[in-house]
Amino acid sequence: MFMNLAGLKLVMPSTPYEAKGLMKSAIQDNNPVVFFEDQILAASAEKSPVPEEEYTVPIGDADVKRQGGDVTVVAISKMVGEALRAVDELAGEGTSVEVVDPRTLVPMDAETIRASVRKTGRVVIVDEACLTCSAAAEISALITEDLVTFRTLKAPPKRVCAPNVPIPYSPVMERFCLPDKDNVIQGVKEVLVASAP
Repeated sequence: MFMNLAGLKLVMPSTPYEAKGLMKSAIQDNNPVVFFEDQILAASAEKSPVPEEEYTVPIGDADVKRQGGDVTVVAISKMVGEALRAVDELAGEGTSVEVVDPRTLVPMDAETIRASVRKTGRVVIVDEACLTCSAAAEISALITEDLVTFRTLKAPPKRVCAPNVPIPYSPVMERFCLPDKDNVIQGVKEVLVASAP
C-alpha cells in the first residue's frame, strides 16, 4: 500500500546491522521515510552483531547476501533468512543460488536485481505480503520491463508470497500462510524445471 504513495521512501531491513544503519539513514534523510520492521523477525531469537560505532546503510542500495549462478532469489526482510536456509539445502543438491536483499523498497535498486537475474537467467521473488499487488509484483515488473534482462530469462519469474487471504490470528494457520524455506525450495525447483530443455 505504501509503495503506491508517491514521495515516500520505504525501507525494510533483514538484519539488526541493517536496521541500525537504515534507521540512521532514514533520520538523516530530508524526505519522509517509512521504516518497516518485521514483527516476527524483531521478536525472534536470531541475533547478529551490530557495531557500536557510527555507520549508515544507504537507502536505495540492495545487498547480495549470497553469490550463485543457477537462480536468483530476491527476498524481502524476514524472507531473506528463509531464502538463505533454502540456499544451504539446495547447495547440497548441486544448485547454486544467488540471494539478493533489496533492503529498500522505494527507491528500489533495480540495477543490482537485474544484474543478478542477467547472470542466472532465473528468478524467484519471496515476499511475505499477499500475491496481488505485492512488492514481489513490482520486482517482477522491474525485471521483465527491461529488455536486456528479459531476453536473458530462461524461465518466467516465480513469486513466492502469502495467499490472497487475511493473515490468520492462529499461529498454526499463520505459519501455513507465510512463505518459508520449503516454499522457496519449491519455487527454485519450479523455475529450474520450467527452463529445462
